[in-house]
Amino acid sequence: MHLSSQQSLQQGLPQRYIGLMSGTSLDSIDAALIEITPNTLPRLVTTHALAIPAALREQLLMLCHSDRALFSQLASAEQAFSELQAKAVKGLLMDAQLDADAICAIGSHGQTIEHAPGGHHAGPAYTLQLDNPSLLAELTGCTVVADFRRRDLAAGGQAAPLAPAFHQALFQDGRQPHGVLNLGGFANITWLPAGNGTPLGFDTGPANVLLDAWYQRHHSDALFDRDGHWANSGTVDLSLLERLLSEPFFHQPPPRSTGRELFHLTWLEGYLNGQEAAQDVQATLAELTARSVAEGVQQLAQHQPFKLIIAGGGARNSDLCKRIAERLSQATLMTPDTWGWPADWIEAGAFAWLAYRRLHQLPGNLPSVTGAAGTRVLGGIYAP
Repeated sequence: MHLSSQQSLQQGLPQRYIGLMSGTSLDSIDAALIEITPNTLPRLVTTHALAIPAALREQLLMLCHSDRALFSQLASAEQAFSELQAKAVKGLLMDAQLDADAICAIGSHGQTIEHAPGGHHAGPAYTLQLDNPSLLAELTGCTVVADFRRRDLAAGGQAAPLAPAFHQALFQDGRQPHGVLNLGGFANITWLPAGNGTPLGFDTGPANVLLDAWYQRHHSDALFDRDGHWANSGTVDLSLLERLLSEPFFHQPPPRSTGRELFHLTWLEGYLNGQEAAQDVQATLAELTARSVAEGVQQLAQHQPFKLIIAGGGARNSDLCKRIAERLSQATLMTPDTWGWPADWIEAGAFAWLAYRRLHQLPGNLPSVTGAAGTRVLGGIYAP
């Protein structure tokens, strides 16, 4: 007979949770297995990445930019996506040599289709993630926690970013300030003051989403500009950069969050004059990310020395990281490997941790980040 989640913690035994994340890159389902024991940091045990097939990726991208999606299209994409998540979970369990009943819960973020915390056309605030946690529970035999974002939204928050609470759990050490920069499809910063100060954070703007999309338009051999080589071959168009930075989002005070509904190729094309060299646009997009990140970080750091932990796929882009470093001379750039967390696995780990928080009736949001009226227990539970 298996112990309950609460009993395991009370007896000092490790609990295992799986986090699932695909993010705005839409390149793979990332599955992370973590262990949690009392009075210790969450530990990353095993990871498994499962590529999203090209046909499903195109289907999801179409839905992200569709004004008239059919219910049947949404249902089809959700079914395929949930089945792929289940396959990723089974691959992870096989890698870890574990059965489903060894897992306390799966934390499933789902695939964001649109994020509108301010509403559209005077309508209500909303955030939409395609996910079928009932099907995922059925296919895996595991308890599933899902629909994390809408509880924060219901409390008046932005519903994003949610990872800063996990960043606080992992990285706040009380001795010196830390910044945690996630460079996924979009960039978000978490500021962890020295001592037990209140964490802050917000989305700074696009990171890989525009870089990847522009690269894919001009190259058919890969999904992204590996290590930023193409961007490094171009020259920043300062006039274009200033036009891009005129976007009102960059001037909004926190709390703020964003997504593909604002930053996409059509948005970029609205600022182009048609005379730019393609590689110069790529260089300018990299500089856009670096400058918007640096301005956001400086707003929080107030020019004091600090460590900046860089996570997400963009942490492997040396051109992008170099541009950020040049604008943040007071920062010491680090990777999360020092804490046993490879840069690519923080977000998936965060949703495993949020599943743990849900099962133990613990809050998962930070009102100082999202703007919610208070802390809230996030997510719904779906039994197998």
